[in-house]
Amino acid sequence: MIDPGTEGGNVFLRALSGGDEVYRYKKSLVLLFHGKRNTLCTGPHNGGYRENLTAVFNNDCTVGAGMAAELRAPTYAEHIALLASELGLDSGSAAGISTAAQMENVSIVTETRGDASVTALVTGGVEVNGGRAGDPAPWDEISEREAGHEVHGTINILLHIGVNLTEGALARALVTCTEAKTAALQELLAPSRYSSGLATGSGTDGTIIIANAESKWTLNNAGKHSKLGELIGRSVKAAVKEALYLQTGLAPRKQHDVLKRVDRYGITEDSLWDRCLTRRGEKSPLNRAEFADRSSRLLRGGSLVAYVSLYVHLLDQLSWGLLSAAETAGAAKELLPLAGLSAADEFFSAGEEAGCLPRLVSALETALSDFIVLHKGGAT
Repeated sequence: MIDPGTEGGNVFLRALSGGDEVYRYKKSLVLLFHGKRNTLCTGPHNGGYRENLTAVFNNDCTVGAGMAAELRAPTYAEHIALLASELGLDSGSAAGISTAAQMENVSIVTETRGDASVTALVTGGVEVNGGRAGDPAPWDEISEREAGHEVHGTINILLHIGVNLTEGALARALVTCTEAKTAALQELLAPSRYSSGLATGSGTDGTIIIANAESKWTLNNAGKHSKLGELIGRSVKAAVKEALYLQTGLAPRKQHDVLKRVDRYGITEDSLWDRCLTRRGEKSPLNRAEFADRSSRLLRGGSLVAYVSLYVHLLDQLSWGLLSAAETAGAAKELLPLAGLSAADEFFSAGEEAGCLPRLVSALETALSDFIVLHKGGAT
């Protein structure tokens, strides 16, 4: 039996279909089952497919505000088992996942159709640990058996489905859920922090899918062509977006900024200032503070964001092999004047395919740096 204690705030959050209940206490979201549930969990403790769980949870394992998360046991699995006991749960029949996000920033979104209901409970942050599938990885489990569990910037999802699913459909629900998370990140243009690509998730995401084994309905399909898949996609995508906004303010308005569109290619305010010094040295008409002030005013609005976004998408298509170097360079050269920017022709000259991408990045960086120095007005 759980003991939520006397913490302030909303301890009991919501009742879900089938009588299941969601609580928030001890820096955790706890979902208690009121019947037989089948689960699929990505966590190491009671993970995988299970038919005997009685509860699942999502835990904020940061020590304090602004402080790093840390394990309280030798392994992540033991850490989760310890947390289960501290939450008043039977560690043998509970599964959990951890994050550096605060539980107060949870987004809970329910979608229903007839007797089917889907509720996504999501916490998340992606700005520090966003990654793209296939990015270079820092850890090889075969050669490095022990490694700390990094949870900074984790998108954790508890997905509660109010009908029963076959084992195959439960696995398919995990795929659809993951695709919906990635779709949310693509629509926000969230960057990977390990490559120049867009993030498909964070490096430490966790998901637990729960299906009601006592429902009168057993569904065989949770893919995108099924109504259940639609409900999963809609609820997860909306909840991921809201959770990211609540945790870090990530939202379309925040992304309407040239620097947000270009930083995954290494262009930052600091790199623009360095480019300014390289080109002008001590002759720069601006000091560092003035440069920062102008960049904040000039790079956040109007057509400049639109045209730079198109330029960056050209870089993406070049890196994906969808455009040739000549095609990309030609279109990029035409885009800069439309954005009110300019760069020397040498950046757009024909050459080896491998050298085209860094030249075009340099062209944009040079053009933006010059624009800040020479443009005295506000946003375009």
